[in-house]
Amino acid sequence: MFLFQLPDDVLYLILSYLDYKSLCRLSQVCKRSHHFTVRDGVWRRIAKDFINTGMTRQGPDLYPTILLKDRVKISQNWSRGVCRKDILLKWKINLLPWIQLDDDVLYLSQAADIGAYHLRGAEGGRFQHNRVTVFSGHQEDVCRFTLTDTHLVSAGGDGKIIIHDRKSDYSVEYYGHNQEVNCIDCKGELIISGSRDRTAKIWALRPNQLGKCLHTVPTYDRVWSVAISPSLCTFVTGTACCENFAPLRIWDTERCHLVSCLGSEFRRGAGVLDIVYESPFQLLTCGYDTFIRYWDLRVCSRKCVMEWEEPHDSALYCIKTDKNHMIASGSSYYGVVRLWDKRQTRCLQMFQLTSSTSSPVYSLCFNATHLYAALASALYSLDFRTSGPRHRR
Repeated sequence: MFLFQLPDDVLYLILSYLDYKSLCRLSQVCKRSHHFTVRDGVWRRIAKDFINTGMTRQGPDLYPTILLKDRVKISQNWSRGVCRKDILLKWKINLLPWIQLDDDVLYLSQAADIGAYHLRGAEGGRFQHNRVTVFSGHQEDVCRFTLTDTHLVSAGGDGKIIIHDRKSDYSVEYYGHNQEVNCIDCKGELIISGSRDRTAKIWALRPNQLGKCLHTVPTYDRVWSVAISPSLCTFVTGTACCENFAPLRIWDTERCHLVSCLGSEFRRGAGVLDIVYESPFQLLTCGYDTFIRYWDLRVCSRKCVMEWEEPHDSALYCIKTDKNHMIASGSSYYGVVRLWDKRQTRCLQMFQLTSSTSSPVYSLCFNATHLYAALASALYSLDFRTSGPRHRR
């Protein structure tokens, strides 16, 4: 075929203009065409238009070990709702679990402990039920925890904050607040905690200053969520909206001055339960008023640039984003998980994880192939692979 006699760089440029179906058909013509059409350079432009392919607006590729062609194929299953539901773990009493995903390890809080579970077994992609590590130390339930490259930082109903070294048994614990610590975030050398005691606090994450409180910020309302900006210059508090204060406020991390308030027309009780930054200027929020809101601080802080309403008027407990087009949300009833495409006004897909009991989705996370959701008495997974993705060698 004359096409494949062209120089490689010219050929890749031509192939990059083909659409998804054309590339798939071309890959079946012969071995040489298949060799060229599986390269990531050919699929990069297409992958940016699909949901959850790992291609982000800021540039980094979240899943570089999986071929882009396979990720685009799996992405269509996310869009169409094609998946297999599994219950990975069940427990006898109702809890308020929180989960975090780091590569092939899933971290799950159950009561006062946090367990680490491997996701890849001998057959690949199989959940391993035996915990490889347990992080403990709280006297009451863990409310939230967050991960860094070296530490796991947890916040509990006992008012304690515990900094665990992820590679050893070393940990530092201290009483951070007078009441339960509802939320926590950690970036760089900063820890931000928020509590029912109506304060947010800034802590140092430096070896010689662990447990040192740098600032206390009075919020005059219960703090349900916090998030540190990727720039590390500011952080956001989400409060219960039960007082005459805006539930979303941005603070300076160095001097703890109020920078701005987000929004202006929140009804009483419209507490903010989760906050996710996509960039130093863009963030997503959700909570009791049933809306996901998308804020762009370069445009306006008084009004969100986009919003999506939960169709069944349910509170939204948690959100996650692929940092491009997709948002996943967890609702307050019957374990409902929804997928949203930012380019559309309506929900893209809905998955009801349980019909026998009504439980909120307290936490969720996802990678290229799976979504994991923690409910009151079980951990669920949605597997969007029709066949296992090929990994680079």
